[in-house]
Amino acid sequence: MPPWKRVIEGGPWLFQGQPIVLQKWEPGMVLRKLQHTQVPVWIKLRHLPVELWTTEGLSTVASGIGKPLYPDAITRACTRLDFARVCIMLDIHSKLPKHIVIMVPREDGGETPCKVDVEYEWLPPKCTACMTLGHSAKGCPTQKPRQPPVSVYVQKRGTGVRGKERNQRQRCTIGDSSRTGRGFEFGGTGGQG
Repeated sequence: MPPWKRVIEGGPWLFQGQPIVLQKWEPGMVLRKLQHTQVPVWIKLRHLPVELWTTEGLSTVASGIGKPLYPDAITRACTRLDFARVCIMLDIHSKLPKHIVIMVPREDGGETPCKVDVEYEWLPPKCTACMTLGHSAKGCPTQKPRQPPVSVYVQKRGTGVRGKERNQRQRCTIGDSSRTGRGFEFGGTGGQG
């Protein structure tokens, strides 16, 4: 196997917790920053019936989760039979099943249901706000950034009950409306001056 193929199949590769997507260069490729809606992920398929240890069988099972790309070299050679390792292209909005049920044909023409467990070797972070892969809730593009409340003091001048001029300081907090139900909050500090 050529070294470049070992590098591509050896992933997923991360740099400071961020995925690096490696692809074989082909003529006509344009390099640009993309907003990814799909990410390559290695999965392990456990309890796979022997009948499905073929290119077509692995592709059929893996397509229940994402778009099958290729099996690893050990799976291709059938030298490890406790699980099959397949790289798939996973849509970041898709659900992540822990198992899938495959109907395996029998010789009598019937079918036998077979539960195949799915293990994901690595997944990008999943946002709890929009439930998609690829970012956390803190960096979610659907969330408005929260601004910390700002307190300012307003000096009020007025005439008191007895006709004397008085100064009053009042605090005004502007910002997070989720606590007060409003975008602002007034609170007098009183005081004469």
